[in-house]
Amino acid sequence: MEKFAQGALNHRKGIIAVFLISVMLCIFLSTRVSVNYDMVDYLPEDAQSTTAIELMEEFGGEIPNARIMLTNVSIYEVLEYKEKIKAIDGVTSVTWLDDIIGLETLKSVPLEFMDKPMLESYYKDNNALLSVSIKGGKEIITMSAIYELIGGNNAASGEAVSAAETQAMSVSEAGKALAILLPIIIIILIISTDSWIEPLLFLFSIGVAIAINMGTNIIFGEISFITNTVSPILQLAVSLDYAIFLLHSFNEHRKTNEPRSAMLLAMKEAFSTIAASAATTVIGFSALIFMRFSIGADLGLNLLKGVTLSFISVIVFLPAITLLSYNIIDKTRHRRLMPEFKKSGKWLMKVRMPFLLIALLIVVPAYLAQSNTQFVYGTESIASASRVGKDTAFIKEHFGNENILVLLVPKEDPGKELQLCSDLADISHVTDVVSFVTSVGSSIPHEFVPAEALEQFYSDNYARIILYTDTDKEGPEAFDTVQAVLNTASEHYDTYYLAGESATLYDMKNVVSVDNRRINLIAIAGILLTLLVTFRSLVLPLFLLFTIETAIWINLSIPYFIGKPLSFVGFLIISTVQLGATVDYAILITNTYLRNRMALPRKEAMSETLGNNLISVLISAGILSTAGFALAYTSSNPVISDLGLLLGRGTLLSLAMVVFVLPALLVLFDGVIQKTTFKNNVSN
Repeated sequence: MEKFAQGALNHRKGIIAVFLISVMLCIFLSTRVSVNYDMVDYLPEDAQSTTAIELMEEFGGEIPNARIMLTNVSIYEVLEYKEKIKAIDGVTSVTWLDDIIGLETLKSVPLEFMDKPMLESYYKDNNALLSVSIKGGKEIITMSAIYELIGGNNAASGEAVSAAETQAMSVSEAGKALAILLPIIIIILIISTDSWIEPLLFLFSIGVAIAINMGTNIIFGEISFITNTVSPILQLAVSLDYAIFLLHSFNEHRKTNEPRSAMLLAMKEAFSTIAASAATTVIGFSALIFMRFSIGADLGLNLLKGVTLSFISVIVFLPAITLLSYNIIDKTRHRRLMPEFKKSGKWLMKVRMPFLLIALLIVVPAYLAQSNTQFVYGTESIASASRVGKDTAFIKEHFGNENILVLLVPKEDPGKELQLCSDLADISHVTDVVSFVTSVGSSIPHEFVPAEALEQFYSDNYARIILYTDTDKEGPEAFDTVQAVLNTASEHYDTYYLAGESATLYDMKNVVSVDNRRINLIAIAGILLTLLVTFRSLVLPLFLLFTIETAIWINLSIPYFIGKPLSFVGFLIISTVQLGATVDYAILITNTYLRNRMALPRKEAMSETLGNNLISVLISAGILSTAGFALAYTSSNPVISDLGLLLGRGTLLSLAMVVFVLPALLVLFDGVIQKTTFKNNVSN
């Protein structure tokens, strides 16, 4: 390490130049990284709904993913609107009443002679409801044109409309979160340091790493909107400690050494601490890579790369830039504004046992409650105050729910297909079944049917059956309906695929339930192994894991107790992020306690540990929780806001467990720790 540190300091000007050039290049490259807003793309390739979507391409069209409601319009005005909507770039198809009964019939037959239930599904009280298919990736541009066409008196809802709103929010809200977070972090750092310039060095060194991380995402081609929004903030929050550790050590050595020697000693001293902290964080993030729902790998790889770059920036770039600016640091010294909390250790020791008892009482209920939390998988829960929310409620009020599913089965015997359609029509919540055999007839030869009509229902290999249901996009009724359709199809065919938003969300639900168990076990096993190596103890890692896992379970149980569904992405990610990011607090307290035990009795050792390290833990937790709450406060997207709230609240819960409960465990089981720790010299 000494040779590396010497080399880095000898070439500090070159290092600064390389980093700054890299930053400028990566800022440019980051603008070339595309952002994916479609969470369907992250389902496993073998998910049946993913296969169904791919097979749908054989039919030359997409499933309707938007509903447009036109108010106070005549039949002829609707037809004019329909043609204008079809001409908009990104619209692949528009379906209305004329496609069901024929254009000539619609124009010649009086409305009162038509089938009333069928008519009112499309045209009711001079209001018309059109089904529109919008090409994926063009939601924002297409919906902007549609809104411009229909104006404010008409309404639009559906998956594509929600996706467009999600994209617009993500672009604007990431900047808002940073605008709130950065001033708060600067205030925290100014209060906790004794220089006006040091906080800027902290932020600059991590900011450099963030810029390089975002630019190097070009190797992936694209990233998810979740990664694009959350990754920079999480990287800043979890790795800012590295810079604080290094400059704190540098300032201590400056008291007895000239600047270059002080930095050399600081780099050697802080390297192992920063490396251990980064390792636990990386292990937590790495667990996300093993999710089958690849949104985890997308975020996990980005954060793993980001933390590694932050580590490199702090070890290489920060020492170089600090040595060039230490004179400015010295000139901007101020008295430390944060109190020392030296006496806090004695008070915390007095309350440790009651808090341990409370933790033991609530750990089991919290674990059971978090395992029964209800999840939200789709994007329909976008803030009701937005136009999307208001339009969705407006359309539902006039036409009710319409949730379309598309079933693909092998093109075989028409009679077999007719029997399947009959059974599908008997399923609860299925309001209509549209297929070739129900619309045209199973006895009519295909050669007598116009090609454009036949192509709507048959490809070379598959028959397409469109199911209209009256459920929401997700929830028990929607998922039960999906399962019933799949069960019914299995009674008639060996091969079948179901597409539609509910089918996709149903697959997400099944994948997530497996992913959650897998990544938690991987994260726990990885960090447990790291702790075993770090402490060379059989029981210490168990105490540390109990401390943080209890905080995680309490955090995730709160939505269950308050009856609020939780975004499944937040639930999946927070377990590994909270574990990886906050176990450092437990490691710091435990390491210091073990060192103090070499000279002090157990209670005095813990009191000394808490008094000397409470500020460090408070600063780190304050920054990470602020990052979470900034995301929650600024985002209208439930995926981002739920993740932010869980991060902010979870960090504070981990802080409470480390400060109040872990000391009780370490002191209470001090004898067991001594007997199960390799080469641990302690005072009696």
